[in-house]
Amino acid sequence: MKLHSVPVAGGALAVEELPGSTQPVLAVHGVSSQRRLWSWLRAEAPEISLVAPDLRGRADSVDVQGPSSMAQHAEDLVAVLDALGLDAVHVVGMSMGGFVAVHLAHLHPERVKSLVLVDGGFPMAAPPGLTVEMLPVVFKDRLDRLEQRWDSLDDYLAFFTSSTAPLLDPADPLLREYLAHDLRDGLVRLSGQALLDDAADIYLNETPWQSLTQPIRFSHAQWASGAGTSPAYPEEALRTYLPATVSSRYVEGQDHAGSIMTKAGAVAAAELLTEALG
Repeated sequence: MKLHSVPVAGGALAVEELPGSTQPVLAVHGVSSQRRLWSWLRAEAPEISLVAPDLRGRADSVDVQGPSSMAQHAEDLVAVLDALGLDAVHVVGMSMGGFVAVHLAHLHPERVKSLVLVDGGFPMAAPPGLTVEMLPVVFKDRLDRLEQRWDSLDDYLAFFTSSTAPLLDPADPLLREYLAHDLRDGLVRLSGQALLDDAADIYLNETPWQSLTQPIRFSHAQWASGAGTSPAYPEEALRTYLPATVSSRYVEGQDHAGSIMTKAGAVAAAELLTEALG
């Protein structure tokens, strides 16, 4: 494992290289997440070489200043590729990371060989009447993490599994490691403003998926947040998006978080990446 500090507008991104035997894969996490999201994928497919940044406003990159958007993340990732001497890579993105990946492939097509989108990247149905002013309500569980000091990792784990990811196993050691990376001195290292700016970009602006020429692979979960909830991609949406993919996986019995933070979700992503790496 190598940890890099990559200069970007407003500061520097922390980027972790996880070596394997394949070509490097750029791994892009979700809106309230960070680079340890890929621990489950690493556990299932340690042969896949990963380049995993903490995006601006998150974890070790929380202090990066300036506005946040899909286009800005894409420019940050170009800086990462340049710093590591990578001309073009396969990209895997989960949730918001999928949207970032789509923008990267659209704005800098020569840098992206293929995309693996994990329950993200294609337009998601916004709640009816959604406005910028409503976003703090939609993301209340994430923002509530920022309002208190967590006296112990166990307390933070209990909150996370009761509010954000109810189907994840609290006893999973990978989950404890992931959540520990969120914290510094009992505070969650997440910029609320970056979260809201990015969420507004995802839900209220167009995403250029139809312009892409790179191969797209896609995995999608059965539910959104807990058993029985409406998925991020219901059947009518899948009828639109699946024809644009070369391969897909349905992660049955899991919700949005479980689309990567479980063995089943990680196996689905690993299978798609193995196809892409060829």
